[in-house]
Order: sequence, then structure tokens, then C-alpha cells
Amino acid sequence: MADKQRENHREDVAGRANVEDTPELLAYYEDLERYKAGALWTVANKIEPWEPKSQSEPVVWRYKDLRQHVLRSVELVTPEKAGRRVIYLNNPGRTDVAAAVGWIYGGLQVMNPGEVASAHRHSASAIRFIMEGAGAYTVVDGHKMTLGANDFVLTPNGTWHEHGVEASGSPCIWQDGLDIPFVNAMEANFYEVHPDLSQAVGYEVDDMTRTWGNPGLKPMVGDGWNKGYSPMFKYEWLPTYDSLQKYAGCTDGSPFDGVLMEYVNPATNGPVMQTLGASMQMLRPGEATKAHRHTGSGLYHVAKGSGHSIINGKRYDWAEHDIFCVPSWAWHEHVNGSDRDDACLFCLSDLPVMRALGLYREQAFGDNGGNQPLL
Repeated sequence: MADKQRENHREDVAGRANVEDTPELLAYYEDLERYKAGALWTVANKIEPWEPKSQSEPVVWRYKDLRQHVLRSVELVTPEKAGRRVIYLNNPGRTDVAAAVGWIYGGLQVMNPGEVASAHRHSASAIRFIMEGAGAYTVVDGHKMTLGANDFVLTPNGTWHEHGVEASGSPCIWQDGLDIPFVNAMEANFYEVHPDLSQAVGYEVDDMTRTWGNPGLKPMVGDGWNKGYSPMFKYEWLPTYDSLQKYAGCTDGSPFDGVLMEYVNPATNGPVMQTLGASMQMLRPGEATKAHRHTGSGLYHVAKGSGHSIINGKRYDWAEHDIFCVPSWAWHEHVNGSDRDDACLFCLSDLPVMRALGLYREQAFGDNGGNQPLL
């Protein structure tokens, strides 16, 4: 019988594990295995790397390629049978957890006019970013929201939620984003189907945006809002784009991200949810940013325009409604491909987790004038 190949991650560096295998040690390791234990020095350099080494790969999911396959799913399965009719984004380095990048799940969901996906709730937090169609809506804990292109909507953890398209509407496609892989890694995921499969609408339509979405104004009702997620379940595209334009008129912006604004919880000025954050950035006509890297993964959606990003020295071209990912601690920079029109990138990230746990770190690219050489 061939000898078992054992892990032993050695580094010839002071302060790092560098223990050479001997027959006596190999026998010792076998003894430890009998007690469901092991010698730390054989794996220490693996589990405590010098810097983050993401398993995720940079990927661009091109909408012009995926759209036809998303629409074809309408002919093949019903929302009732599928639960949610979604084509998920499967990063080659994260297929074991069905993640688009890092610990973030992403997918493209499609619904036809008159269809309704049953109400459910789960421990995972979720967002929707509307791509095309008319008549889409979401109901969250009895609050109904009408949805238009590039609107961004929350379905926070533990809330009853369902989605549908009015009979008078058109086929709708939106991007889903959830922290399912993260919650599963924490071994904390629960899932529950509503006993009636749907929930009653108990408030005026779009009441949460009308209540909490007024710039600089906070409603003075009751005891306020004390939940761990934003009460403003829907963030509309037109006010977002207007805000970016206003801000662009009075700032040079970030050298790494252009004109960047973060979606916030209006009750706390913190992230929209505890585990998922979201932002929208504008790249001015012809703008090319400098490169940087940071802990935390990003799933980008091209809300407007076209251009390319350079991620770890490789160029990735993108156009409207393409989705691409930037893994944690990957060098990245963005370029607007137009010298006349701006480009806007929506980003879903796990930065709230990084910041809350004290794990956020950022570094600028110091060579070559701040831009990566292409590999």
C-alpha cells in the first residue's frame, strides 16, 4: 500500500513553520489522527497566509450572452416548481458554495406578466437590481414597492418577501444578490415558506421610500427605526443618478473609484444591511482611475455605459448590464470607454462585514504611475 501523502507547508523564513518530515514525526502524525487532532506546524503557513489569497476568479458575465438563456428558462420551469426562476452566477473558484465572488451569491431572475413567486423568508440578506421590463414589484413584510430599471431593492434577513410582475407589465429580469454562502459558512441559515404562500399588502404602495427617502429629512414617528437594516427598502435610480451628477459637479472624486456614493440606512447613516453593502459610482467621460486593492469582495453591475476594468493585470471589457466581480485583495482599476458619456457601476459588497470585524485594509498601487501593467 502506497504511503499516504501528508500536508506539510514549510517556509524557510524566520518565524514561519519549517519542520522537516521524519519517520518518527510521520508516525506521530498518524497517532494524532486517531484522536481527531493534528500538528499545527504542518498547516500553519497554509491557514495563515502572508496576505489574502482569494479562491475567486475575476469573471465578466455578459448580459448579451446570458439574456437568451435566462428568457429560455421561462419555457422550461414555472416559479411554482422552481421556487425562484434564477440562473445563478457560478464563479469557477467558488463552485463548491455557489458563489459569484467570495461569500456573495448572484443570479439573474426572470418573471412573466401575471406571475408571482411565493412568499418566504430566510436568514440570508438579499438585494434586487432591476435590469429590464415593466410592472415588477416586491412585497417585504407587507410593504409593496413598484420597481423600475436600475432601481435597487432590499429583502433583509428574516423578512417575508415575494416578487411578481403585474398582468399589465412585460417580462422582467433583475439581478439577485445574497449573502447565502456567508450565512451557510456561519452555519446559521434558516428558510421558511409563508403558510399562505403570499402576504397581504398592509401599507400604501412605496410607503417606505416616500417616508425615508427624503434628502436630509428624517420622519419623527413613534420610536423610530431600530432594526439592523435600512427601512428604505427601495432606492430609486433617477434620484441616485441625479445625486451622482450633483456630486460630480463639486468634487474631483476618488482617484480609485471616480465619483463614488454609498447607499445608506437613513436611520443610522450606516450600511443598508449588516452583511451586505451597496454603492454606485460614476466614471466621467474618458476617466481612467488609479489601481488599488482592499479586503472584501465586489460584485459589479454596469448600470450605464461601457468600458473596461483591469483586475490583477488583466483587462476585462464590460457593457451595460454586464456583471463582473473583483475578488478580495485583487488589484483593480476602471476605465470609461466613452469620451462623451459617463458610465455608472453598481457594486454589491461584503464591506460591512470587513469593517465591523476590523478586517478592512486598503492599499494603493505604487508603481507605474499608479496603473497596473497588462499581463
